[in-house]
Amino acid sequence: MHPPHLHHLGATRSSLKSDHLLHTPDTFIRTPLPGAAGVDFIIHVAPQLGARFTQMTAEFAAEGTLGPAPAQRFLYVIEGELILTAGGKGHILAPGGFAFLPQGTPHTVRALVKSRAAIIEKPYDRLASDKDQPAQIVVGNESAIDPIALMGDEALRVRSLMPDLPAYDFAVNTMTYDPGAALSMVEVHVMEHGLLMLEGGGIYRLGDAWYPVEAGDFIWMGAYCPQWFGAIGKHPAKYLIYKDWRRHPLAI
Repeated sequence: MHPPHLHHLGATRSSLKSDHLLHTPDTFIRTPLPGAAGVDFIIHVAPQLGARFTQMTAEFAAEGTLGPAPAQRFLYVIEGELILTAGGKGHILAPGGFAFLPQGTPHTVRALVKSRAAIIEKPYDRLASDKDQPAQIVVGNESAIDPIALMGDEALRVRSLMPDLPAYDFAVNTMTYDPGAALSMVEVHVMEHGLLMLEGGGIYRLGDAWYPVEAGDFIWMGAYCPQWFGAIGKHPAKYLIYKDWRRHPLAI
């Protein structure tokens, strides 16, 4: 008999290079984290890889709860239903629901049913002006945000989930591509990215490599990693993407 779990002789689409990571579901490892109960975490990227943030997928059992955040925390619900309590208010977060909690904000997160959520955590890069205009709790749903055509291309639509104000030092967007739509240029820039494919698929250029990607894949892109995406297939492609933002490179 053949071994029951022989995995295609070690084949995988996952790939780690000096300036990027493609992390595919066949290589995911779950782990617990302190303070959480009934939640498994897939840690896609962390400072151990050189990133300045952590991004993970949290898989909640019904009634599962998160622990406290060691930094700023952003949540995006992929499936299920979470209840967030923060700032003296309770919020039900359904799929597409999101929340931003400034660093040090007391809060609780509990799953009402079996759920999955993307979690981004980043230590805050403080500005002198913060005492006058500090970051605030943000709660919303992606469906309530008007899409903006990227560079005028109606086939590529962006929804911004974070306020674009000085007190917020990172951005999180969703980007939706109609079949055949693509970025108009190869981008090379100082920001690093965390990207989770939510729907559909296509081809991603990262550095000098080209990868087929699909829903469930995660990508980390380091600063100055050449990057480009084109959607392939009969259905739209969509991803959630993080970038550090609004801070001078010398202040980091």
